[in-house]
Amino acid sequence: MPTPIKFLVKKLRHMWRFIKKHIWSVVLWGMAAGFAFAGLFMLWAATLQIPDLSSLENRVIQQSVNIYDRTGTVLLYDLNNNARRTVVPLANISPYIQDATISIEDPTFYENSGIRPTSIIRAILADIMAGGKVQGGSTLTQQVVKVTMLTNDKSITRKIKEWVLALKLTRTLTKNQILEIYLNQIPYGGNLYGVEETAQTFFGKHASDLDLAESAYMAAVLPAPSYYSPYGYHKDDLDKRKDLVLQKMLEHGFISEEQMNQAKAEDVVFQKQRTTSITAPHFVFYVQQYLEDKYGTDILQQGGWKIITTLDADLQAQAQATVQKWALSNTKNYNASNAGLVAMDPNTGQILSMIGSRNYFDPAIEGNFNIALAERQPGSAFKPFAYAEALVKGYTPDTVVFDVPTQFSTTCAADNFTSTNGCYSPGNYDGNFRGPMTLRDALAQSINVPAVKALYLAGINDTLQLAKSMGVSSLTNANQYGLTLVLGGGEVTLLDMTNAYGTFAANGIHHPTTAILKITDSNGNVVEDNSQPSGSQILPPGVAENINSMLSDPVARAPLGENSIVSFPGHDVAVKTGTTNNYRDAWTIGYTPNLVVGVWAGNNDNTPMVKKVSGFIVGPMWHDVMTYALDKYPNVSFTTADIPSTEGIKPALAGNWQIPGNDGSIHEILYWVDKNNPTGAPPSNPWSDGQFHLWDPPVMAWAAAHGIGVPTTATTTDPNIPGPIINNPGVPIQPGIPNFPSQQQQGQ
Repeated sequence: MPTPIKFLVKKLRHMWRFIKKHIWSVVLWGMAAGFAFAGLFMLWAATLQIPDLSSLENRVIQQSVNIYDRTGTVLLYDLNNNARRTVVPLANISPYIQDATISIEDPTFYENSGIRPTSIIRAILADIMAGGKVQGGSTLTQQVVKVTMLTNDKSITRKIKEWVLALKLTRTLTKNQILEIYLNQIPYGGNLYGVEETAQTFFGKHASDLDLAESAYMAAVLPAPSYYSPYGYHKDDLDKRKDLVLQKMLEHGFISEEQMNQAKAEDVVFQKQRTTSITAPHFVFYVQQYLEDKYGTDILQQGGWKIITTLDADLQAQAQATVQKWALSNTKNYNASNAGLVAMDPNTGQILSMIGSRNYFDPAIEGNFNIALAERQPGSAFKPFAYAEALVKGYTPDTVVFDVPTQFSTTCAADNFTSTNGCYSPGNYDGNFRGPMTLRDALAQSINVPAVKALYLAGINDTLQLAKSMGVSSLTNANQYGLTLVLGGGEVTLLDMTNAYGTFAANGIHHPTTAILKITDSNGNVVEDNSQPSGSQILPPGVAENINSMLSDPVARAPLGENSIVSFPGHDVAVKTGTTNNYRDAWTIGYTPNLVVGVWAGNNDNTPMVKKVSGFIVGPMWHDVMTYALDKYPNVSFTTADIPSTEGIKPALAGNWQIPGNDGSIHEILYWVDKNNPTGAPPSNPWSDGQFHLWDPPVMAWAAAHGIGVPTTATTTDPNIPGPIINNPGVPIQPGIPNFPSQQQQGQ
């Protein structure tokens, strides 16, 4: 046996002999220490007093959570202002409410001693893994203790007090008394407390009159009153949770399967939301949801916190008035009854304004629904991400692709210019085609065929990843969209899109969206501080500068005829519009180096608008807000990307499209560029690219129609490539004049 092991064995034997010799001393001292600790704990626990029943029932909210604008002087909302609560005896509360609440919150309520040891252990282990703060695992009795006797800090000491007081409360009061207190005290969102006031607000009924389905909704709201509010934008999730409550009621024997199915099928109607004293309601409830998600609902009951948000109250008021004015006009002129707006600081990610509808309190348009957070198709507003990724890959603003009728589905013939039966051949918003176009002109004028080609060249997966890294969080895998992605095939939110455009404005630096500047507790301690934001360089600065230049180039976008709407003399403003093919969504997003404003218009129920491009529908609204903001904030100019030398750049990438190929014909860029290595050698066999046989024939036809190229015989046996090209030298090139039949107009 090696010497070190012998030494270790010898030491262990000595220790074991010592333990055997003194075992009873160790046990006795351990027991003494344990009894002493238990005695001290019991003495401390005995000092914790249960307030009398009347004081619990008449408890009032002690401290409010106040939400302010960015100056800290404009109060947007007091979460506990004018708290509404009507105390009623348990006999006046529907048994359905009682059973629904117990089923989803504390199924063993009538059997447990006020705490559930297994839940406590599970919660402690989970919280240790999450960072050492004890939370969760609460019974109804613990929740009564929490909302009536204790502060809402997350310390272990407070949690132990909660457990001890829950045990004592169970011995002091009957279960029905505890349940009565709970149902009269629990918050249901905003300034609603207790079942009676909430039943009146939600359904216009007394708590005693609610049926099974209505009671299930009441219980469904409890874990996150802001998120599950019937007046918020997660109604689908509330419906699912209502069904879960009913399922739990069935599992615990409170209702039959027939009752459950009838309640699930019942069409429950909620009352119109009551107006309250609140500024920027969509933004406030967005902040409230953030607080609930991060800090829990407890803190919103009596936290005494001061929330300094990022909101510019002055800009918010101006934007709200402007959105309402134009939305009402759009209702009459374009069948677009609603609109939303988000303004942000691109250098911090801070939300300066959030308008979720033309009027939060207008039930005719579901005004409480926050359209800024809804997923809608962006139309051409998605195009800049594809162009940006193409620039990353080595293409330049001067790279030329052809705007000619093109079939993009590999299952369809190259001369089939339809989008039916699985084919995809998009047209442009004006029905015309323009021939060869630089990427700069194509993006500035929002031309569709070059955009689809740019997406293919950039790569769908890489473009998706770029959009996600810039803040667009809702898009999934590329297989779901295909090449339609660049024309708005995916669904995004106005908030995400505005934030992502801010990455362009900040020269490629992305700052996550934030609505909070600073949070302090009732003692002035800082809970959260976002005054020093940090960002990540997502795009190379030169790429972002080129996109900014392309979107703010008045010469490039002049053919649109919209310069009166998107131009601001003396200011650098980049702008992109988007209209979906079905005319359900109209977008305008524009920005300067220190401000980005995104606007959406349409209908909450997704019904189509009048067939007009977005410039007519949301352009004036966006222009008015932008004009006001430009006068308010410092005038900052875009930085200019260095003009790269053409030396060493492939002619096709530099924009030279007139060089004939080996067959003497003009070709699309895939003839010269390998999509997977665009800056490398030209492809030895262009036809190996699945799109080449679709892109090239229309380009060769365009060239022939313009007399470009020389008579030759095709040098390939590929059946999709046409034969000899007819040379008409007398026909001059006119790339700005359409030479093909009009297609169905598509979104700009």
